[in-house]
Amino acid sequence: MNPSRLIILCLFGLAGSQVFAQKTANLPYIGYVYPAGGQQGTTFTVRAGGQRIETSTGAVVSGKGVRVTLKECYTRIGNQEMRLLKEQLKILKKSKGELDEETLRIKEKLEMRIREEERNPASRSLATLAEFNITIAPNAKPGLREIRLKTTRGLSNPLSFYVGRIPETTRAPMKISKFQTLGKEHLALRKRAAADEEKTILLPCTVNGQIASGEINRYRFTAEKGQRLVISTLARQLVPYIADAVPGWFQPVITLQDADENDVAFNDDYRFKPDPTLLYEVEETGEYVLSIKDAIYRGREDFVYRMTLGETPFVTDIYPPGTSAGKKIRPKMNGWNLKNSSIKLATPNPTEGIYPIAADRGDAISNIIPFAIDTLPEQMEKPKKTVQQVTLPIIVNGRIEVPGDQDIYEFAATEGDTLVAEVNARRLDSPLDSIIKLIAPDGTLLALNDDHADPASGLNTHHADSYLRVQLPTSGTYQLQLSDTAQKGGRAYTYRLRLSPPRPDFALRTVPSRLYMKGNKANLEVYAVRKDGYEGPINLQINTPGFSSKKASIPAGEEKSQILITCKPQGLPNPAPITITGTATIDGQELTRDAVPSEDWMQAFLWRHLVPSQELLTYRSEKTTKKLIPLPAEPDLSDLNKEVKKDDKSRKQLIGRVKRIGLLYQNGLMTDDFYTKTVTDLLDYLEVESPN
Repeated sequence: MNPSRLIILCLFGLAGSQVFAQKTANLPYIGYVYPAGGQQGTTFTVRAGGQRIETSTGAVVSGKGVRVTLKECYTRIGNQEMRLLKEQLKILKKSKGELDEETLRIKEKLEMRIREEERNPASRSLATLAEFNITIAPNAKPGLREIRLKTTRGLSNPLSFYVGRIPETTRAPMKISKFQTLGKEHLALRKRAAADEEKTILLPCTVNGQIASGEINRYRFTAEKGQRLVISTLARQLVPYIADAVPGWFQPVITLQDADENDVAFNDDYRFKPDPTLLYEVEETGEYVLSIKDAIYRGREDFVYRMTLGETPFVTDIYPPGTSAGKKIRPKMNGWNLKNSSIKLATPNPTEGIYPIAADRGDAISNIIPFAIDTLPEQMEKPKKTVQQVTLPIIVNGRIEVPGDQDIYEFAATEGDTLVAEVNARRLDSPLDSIIKLIAPDGTLLALNDDHADPASGLNTHHADSYLRVQLPTSGTYQLQLSDTAQKGGRAYTYRLRLSPPRPDFALRTVPSRLYMKGNKANLEVYAVRKDGYEGPINLQINTPGFSSKKASIPAGEEKSQILITCKPQGLPNPAPITITGTATIDGQELTRDAVPSEDWMQAFLWRHLVPSQELLTYRSEKTTKKLIPLPAEPDLSDLNKEVKKDDKSRKQLIGRVKRIGLLYQNGLMTDDFYTKTVTDLLDYLEVESPN
């Protein structure tokens, strides 16, 4: 693959960014969901902040057992309309006698909206809010889901949503953050009562919170000597990339103190991952306080965290990190609190690929570990041998056991052969930062590689796995030397090394992971990630019942193409999942690969990443005429609109204001009397000002 193509696929460059923006600019967007999960058998309220979500009609959570109902949408309100709402609230507060139930509801809603409204938000892309009531069934499958909002504009991007087993506690949702003015940052800080800074919890527990600028959240609990506590944090895993924050995500720091305020444990990264994890064996029975903050005291409503504390299972490493297709999955697990746990693989009968596995103890599930499946012959590294003989093609499962270690593999090859040497470690959550060297039969260095970018790995910002493709100059015995770039090592530094001739192949990504079907048709961009030098054409098709597509392909040597999708809505769910496949004939063999739905996320103002989603969903437009409450005799503005001249801007603005006031009334923010009087006064003004 030539360097320019690699840059396009990895970062999608400036041109690629513009293409994505054009495709998703009109779709709804959510920047956070809070809380980002809940316990089985509970009902709670979830808030989402984003753009173009004011017409939300509901939300959808992947999988079964989670029911969602719309509670409220909060649209942005102009300055003139906000003054009216404050005037309405003032009248209601001064009213004598008891308010009837409907008027009391309007008063409470007004108080909440005025309290929530921020005229100068820190991020306008988060300033439109929607709230939902979520009920999780007692038997809902625990683990990672995805949540998306449904709106009249289509589906939003997905965000992570977790179903948990243990009790949870959630702090009150944060008000929209205020923009910080240089030199006056203190005026925008969150106003929180001192009593709200610390919460007392019982272990085990999952805590949900949001970090504001300059804020620290604390949790007090009692622990007994000898308890093996696992404190794991989800933050970057909830919101993978933040466009206007450096390094591009919430960077939490957690500190554990004893009752005397002595620090007993601290973590800001777990290995190479930004989300911290503490593994702490309690030394003395007593009270402990866990605190969480951002590393540089940033904060905003999308700095969401979900943290679990208790003697829960946690896998630190597995070995081997993969196996051959068709074989039973029997890796050895190491970690904390794994007694009576068994490994669970979500996908039955997996084919070639990388799959999530976890340790299930019955009452709790561990962290997720990637596990590789391949079709090549495999063997295990022999740790006590300095140089190991291998026969190509082969995948070697090994580990850099001690700092400074180097594994050497020796093999025979023929002049003119093309060799591929590929390390799979960081993509399997190994901390190994590999470097490989190919040594020719005469002892000279033939090729070297440290990092090799993999565009299909959307969450990795450090592409630490190594890759070489070299045509061998002579026949003889070659050596492949593998070590860690920083000369580190340990039990967790596992890897899978492939030594083989090229295996031309491809992977597919669709952007975005949702389709808004207007007129039952929509175009979708499909990207090819070409592997081991494959440059041929890839035929695209959709086989999902109820959907069809015209003949489409990604031409030879190209990275992307469009596919036109048509649906027959009769009997189809809305939204409906679909699958797109690509087929290519390589060396006389037909290969078919599923396209992985993805979202284009921007990191820190510049870099773009394709982050995989669980499913590709289509959503068909639905007309809605539902009003929250019936209107009284509403003024007919059609005649007024006809009378207004094109250059009469002030009269047009007044008519537009009448319409906006009508929307506030429909949303239950005005009484009948106040709405009627306000509109009548405006129409009287129009009549007085009319030149006729």
